[in-house]
Amino acid sequence: SRTEIAELIWDMHFDSETNVIDVAIRRLRIKLDDPYEIPLLHTIRGMGYVLEIRTQGKE
Repeated sequence: SRTEIAELIWDMHFDSETNVIDVAIRRLRIKLDDPYEIPLLHTIRGMGYVLEIRTQGKE
């Protein structure tokens, strides 16, 4: 989840007003997903993110 990312990666308490998680995820997507046909980083609404192969192609 976003809170777990903030706490485990940056050792900070998550502030819902900040977009630091959004920026980090976007940067990861630029490196992991944009150059390739099949994305690996997926958003799970209400939960967080998952890194996995899905055979459906770009979403």
